[in-house]
Amino acid sequence: MSAAGWMLVAAPVAALVTLTALLRPRAAAAVAPNRLGVLRAALLTGVFAVLTVELLGAVGALTLPALALAWLVFLAGIAVVAGRRRGRAAAPAGATVAEERRAVLVGAAVGGPAAGGATGTGPGLPAAPPATVRGGVATMLSGWADRLTHLWRTGTRGERLLAGTVGGVVLVELVVALLAEPNNFDSQTYHLPKVEHWVAQGSLDFWPTAIHRQVTIPPGAEYLLLHLRLFTGGDALHNLVQWAAGIGCLLAATRITAQLGGGRRAQLLTAFLVATTPMVALQATSTQTDLVAAGWTACAATLALDGLRRRAGPGDALALGAATGLTALTKTSGLLAVGPLLLLWGLAQLRLATRPAGDERPVGDDRPTGDERPVGAARSAGDSSTRTAPTGAARQMARTVGGSLLVLLVAATVVGPFLARETAEFGHPLGPPRLRESIPMERHDPASVLVNALRIGHTALDTPLAPLRAGTAEAIMAGSRAVGVDPQDRAITFGREVFPVPSWYPDEDRVAFPLAGSLALLGAVVALVRPRRVSPGRPGTLRAYAAVVAGAVLLHTAMIKWQPWGNRLLLYALVLAVPLAGLWVDAVLRRRSGADRRSVAAGLVVTVLATSALAGVLALSYGFPRRLVGAGSVLTTTEWDTRFLRRPQWADEFRWAASAVRASDARRIGLVQQNDNWEYPWWLLLRDDDGRSPELVALQSVLPDRPPADPASVDAIVCTGPRTQCARLVPAGWTVEYRDHVGYALPPHR
Repeated sequence: MSAAGWMLVAAPVAALVTLTALLRPRAAAAVAPNRLGVLRAALLTGVFAVLTVELLGAVGALTLPALALAWLVFLAGIAVVAGRRRGRAAAPAGATVAEERRAVLVGAAVGGPAAGGATGTGPGLPAAPPATVRGGVATMLSGWADRLTHLWRTGTRGERLLAGTVGGVVLVELVVALLAEPNNFDSQTYHLPKVEHWVAQGSLDFWPTAIHRQVTIPPGAEYLLLHLRLFTGGDALHNLVQWAAGIGCLLAATRITAQLGGGRRAQLLTAFLVATTPMVALQATSTQTDLVAAGWTACAATLALDGLRRRAGPGDALALGAATGLTALTKTSGLLAVGPLLLLWGLAQLRLATRPAGDERPVGDDRPTGDERPVGAARSAGDSSTRTAPTGAARQMARTVGGSLLVLLVAATVVGPFLARETAEFGHPLGPPRLRESIPMERHDPASVLVNALRIGHTALDTPLAPLRAGTAEAIMAGSRAVGVDPQDRAITFGREVFPVPSWYPDEDRVAFPLAGSLALLGAVVALVRPRRVSPGRPGTLRAYAAVVAGAVLLHTAMIKWQPWGNRLLLYALVLAVPLAGLWVDAVLRRRSGADRRSVAAGLVVTVLATSALAGVLALSYGFPRRLVGAGSVLTTTEWDTRFLRRPQWADEFRWAASAVRASDARRIGLVQQNDNWEYPWWLLLRDDDGRSPELVALQSVLPDRPPADPASVDAIVCTGPRTQCARLVPAGWTVEYRDHVGYALPPHR
């Protein structure tokens, strides 16, 4: 990658850091303001990236110069806003930035306000210096360093171990993400080919293809990959999108824990459980899209929880709308959680609108928690979370309705262009009938939903214990037949798959999460039944959140068919549920009902956490298809072999066919393939010497209004799948060469 490419890659990072300083709330009552600032910045950066692609794609200008110009203008605008804000802010009277920082740390050390949640960072975490915005990005980063140092110095041995494990896992994931070439199966079929099509044609127009998922599956994550593809000219940094999404999940999940009343240990437990979940660890080094969807969904969750504590301003509605739109554009299954969250947020806002001035306790909680700000509290410059007292219930109600409409408008702005293209192409915003019927449930009677839920739960909580797996599966199938439901019914089962399947092995597409999942289930039950045992200060908020998470899981099982790869589709729900596990485990550890009883409980918890850590380490070390040690290690396997670890027998066949086609000097190349075949290797192997994309055209098309290319119009044909399918489309007189899975055809003169 050129020096200019590296500078362009730095643009999103610089935007994110600067926006974090600008969007960090300054109100003293804000929970975890630094994390909230990062999440707000990520949302704004994500929306900019998406809308830039949509606008440039609409005018056929998806090119490197146009994208680079857009980012430079964006950065310049951020810099102007930051400069004006620093210019307006006055220096603190009688204290320097260093003195403020020392005061914060001293207050935390002696147990003063800076040590608790009332300072704005969440219970148990020291506050950030109030001069963050005045001092700009440098002060913000320095403040974070001081807080992390203080956290390490004041933390217990267990807390240090939790934090160190999380940090180590994240760093190892980064190494693997940078070393490994993209080799996810779905990415070879449709995630990465759609990016290459956009680059080749310079627009987002649909194209003839035999792989409908290239144009029907929401492209939010691929929009982000497109920026890296144009900046770098390749896919070397593609895995970093999911890695960054994993960081976002950690920040959002721990902030949710703080919002629900969890202290420092509870937040660290949440981070630990998320980071060591094998599915998270494996997807954080992948070009899959589930972790991106989970990150946006978690952003929506933490923003919605803010709406239970205080009346939302326009900035809050904009952020919540952005999270909703980005979730919908990345993976529509995430809306099964975002929908209930928006409903909870809206109801809370309506209830807050009818309360008298000065009463902004969390909806559903019985007493103030010391973390709420009166309505008439003083406003910090640029902070939408502090507002003057309302003038009347009617006015507040109107503002609430307006805020709700703003959320929907922003979400529609983000996802609307894609849905409009889908509707124009297929007559339905959710795509063609084959997509709408393959994944969603086609039966919704209680018995079918129950059977589907049991099968999804069995696959999600699978363990290496074969007798346990077989016994529970047999019980589920017997129970299914007893209530009159075929356990393999196609109306509730994806494709031709057969339940059950082993899912405990650390494979990125299907690995189970029995530890985190079981703890989350227990935490949800306790939160619903005995919330004060987990969060004495915020039982109503905790119960409401647990109900929303449970509702999202129920909606998932009622609307999405069981499939062997269903665990990754549940990743968004797992990230939302783990804070309940962190809170419950923390409550178990602090219970003092008896020394022996507490010792046993603590021992069990430590055993579970140690097993979780082992699972995460094994996933990174031996997980498939990217691992650190053993056969296929990213440290010892060649680039091309790494790409084909899923199907090593295809590696030489693709190169053999591509070499023959390149030797023929073919310029326009036809593709023959089936819905689940790999297209991406052709984009790599047939690229021009100067890196330009080849002209690849499909000789089959599942899009009714986009006919395939005429085989006689191409210079060569490359094929994957059965030879008979290839031979059927090759013009008479052409020479066909075929191996087991890959072949090519050339005209006589070549």
